[in-house]
Amino acid sequence: MASTVTFEAAGGLAMITIDRPQVRNAVDKATADALAAALDELDGRDDVTVGVLTGAGGFFSAGMDLKAFSTSGERPISDSRGSFGICGRLPEKPLIAAVEGEALGGGFEIALACDCIVAAADAAFGLPEVRRGLVAAAGGLVRLPQRIPRNVAMEMVITGESIGALRAQELGLVNRVAASGEALDTARVVAEVVAANAPLAVKTSKRVLRESALWPEDELFERQAPIIDVVRSSEDAQEGARAFVEKRAPLWQGR
Repeated sequence: MASTVTFEAAGGLAMITIDRPQVRNAVDKATADALAAALDELDGRDDVTVGVLTGAGGFFSAGMDLKAFSTSGERPISDSRGSFGICGRLPEKPLIAAVEGEALGGGFEIALACDCIVAAADAAFGLPEVRRGLVAAAGGLVRLPQRIPRNVAMEMVITGESIGALRAQELGLVNRVAASGEALDTARVVAEVVAANAPLAVKTSKRVLRESALWPEDELFERQAPIIDVVRSSEDAQEGARAFVEKRAPLWQGR
């Protein structure tokens, strides 16, 4: 059986695509496992610095495959990365969501598990779980209020209503809005900028930015010191300085 998630790597970036357009890229157990495997490959490859996650056929993801759930009780949970193959354990490397069409329910929670969101102007985001007798337990209830004002998140959660890309950008949820059909190309441009940077520095910067949200304020610098010291003493740090002095592009080694 062909995988429902594709992985392509070139130029320091990986393109990861949920490929079930016939069901608007809804995620079943097999797809969750495939996405988890793709993220393992993203983190494990030395030639990749950043990933872009998108959906095939003009849709991002409709979330959980409700047909599979209603007929067999199957839930899209991978053993290694949790719900939808991403929400329980995030990738170590930056991941950019390229959203065309709708990112609803679990699809929105997948986008919230990414580090940046690029959306087409006609994209929509929502958590309609309450309309199906469910709750947004794969990150929607806990990650959305970290990204937008809590009262706005509350309204979205308890009404189940969606918002458009421009409103999402106003709230700080979406990084960039592209023309319809151009979200992936725009996300690739952002990813190429990231991929040109030092891989170890990029991964470490993401780690500190995410983890420090839970650190006590009086321990921030103490806790980050041993993590960033690894970068300061790296070969890439020396190469970056040399390249600057010599007025040339750096040749990163990722160490």
